[in-house]
Amino acid sequence: MLERHENRAKFLFHTFFIVITSIRLGYSQDFKTFRQPFQPFVIDNVADYLKSIAGEDSKRLVNLKHLVPQLVIELKYSTKENFVRQVLYNKKAEAYARGLLAETLKKISSKLEKKGLGLKVFDAYRPYSITKKMWKVVPDERYAANPAKGSGHNRGAAVDVTLVELSTGEELAMPTKFDDFTKKAHHNYTDLPKEVLHNRELLKQIMEENGLVALSTEWWHYSLPNAAERFELLDLNFNELKELQVH
Repeated sequence: MLERHENRAKFLFHTFFIVITSIRLGYSQDFKTFRQPFQPFVIDNVADYLKSIAGEDSKRLVNLKHLVPQLVIELKYSTKENFVRQVLYNKKAEAYARGLLAETLKKISSKLEKKGLGLKVFDAYRPYSITKKMWKVVPDERYAANPAKGSGHNRGAAVDVTLVELSTGEELAMPTKFDDFTKKAHHNYTDLPKEVLHNRELLKQIMEENGLVALSTEWWHYSLPNAAERFELLDLNFNELKELQVH
């Protein structure tokens, strides 16, 4: 009888030891997996980019100024007037976007032109490597895109814009400056002058009427819907893109 109890105790002890060891190993493996930086699939060379857009003009990166001459281009990441307070784009940087977004902006610009208005572009396609630099400076998803996911800008499917008077080039009054991450930049913030509310709504209305999606926390940011499912992340630099536009 005593021997049976001893054997049972040994069996329970060994079972308990195996279970605890398995849990610790599983937790350790899960924790290591969680801690490892995630690198999404990114196209970082011209050859793979050309394969990815073969036969699909809607996916080709287009120089926006070439397609829509009336656009005002002022790339804020070519200056220090941005949230990282650094120049992130080189001197050859220009505004590029996927063909579908470029054509949409062309339609919008034509409609605005009848009102004496136009679009000013603060940012469009953004190389993935730039997003990684931004994240090092501000690793906060409220203000910067997490490289583990990438952004609409990295896909060439997002644009940051405001409205301008075509006759003067002057910007219409908006809630905040570009890259302002206060509540005033949110679309649902209403403690603003009527003129500002009108201008923000005018921009939002014409962008959404043409199929673009607003970002709730940034009045200037619009993108193609379901961009993550439709377009690959890209890390082509502006020198490479300039060469591609020539050929």
